[in-house]
Amino acid sequence: MRVEDIRNHFRNELAAERFTTDRNGGKTIELIGASFIADEPAIFGTVNEEYVKAEIDWYESMSTNVNDIGEKVPEAWKRTANKHGEINSNYGYLIFSPKFYAQYANAWLELKHNPDSRRAIMIYTRPSIWDEYNENGKNDFICTNAVSYYIRDGKLHAVVQMRSNDVVFGYKNDRAWAVHVQNMMINDLSQTLQPGDIHWQVQNLHVYSRHFHLVDPKYASSKT
Repeated sequence: MRVEDIRNHFRNELAAERFTTDRNGGKTIELIGASFIADEPAIFGTVNEEYVKAEIDWYESMSTNVNDIGEKVPEAWKRTANKHGEINSNYGYLIFSPKFYAQYANAWLELKHNPDSRRAIMIYTRPSIWDEYNENGKNDFICTNAVSYYIRDGKLHAVVQMRSNDVVFGYKNDRAWAVHVQNMMINDLSQTLQPGDIHWQVQNLHVYSRHFHLVDPKYASSKT
């Protein structure tokens, strides 16, 4: 499956009005156990390149405070943070920091010494998230579980495994980060590697009702 197949799934679900309810009582359309090649930068909507750059810069800074993202902090991050702006999900912190075992460096070393390896994995979440996701008023249960890397046929492929992914904002920004890390790994391996496929595997891929108009403008207009 590719992005266009995912688009068609959500269009069909919306047309059939097969909804689930999120924790706030709103309607969603979803796909459980999604698995596809992330061959397009967006499923619905367009990428905000300025914001993507700001978020990647923030990830690389390894700051766990959302107020360091920039002048305009997205509402989703504000809702995730505690009253001080602290969160768990700075992805750069999770893969670069010695606190979490310098996973990027370990994956790089694994691929450098054994290009055929199946162990080049960066684990983003952790068992302690059950205690940490809501500490001091946070609401941040890390969405990415792990990302694995494979060198095959002269290409570096990635498999992104996610607990939960919002089709509109989440996919676009998370894919941009995945591409960024993939390219970084290629450069650091100092080989004649090319970027391979990014396999996107999500336990729950979903669209919130506020974005139904992006899935099908005709449906949205018929309900107003």
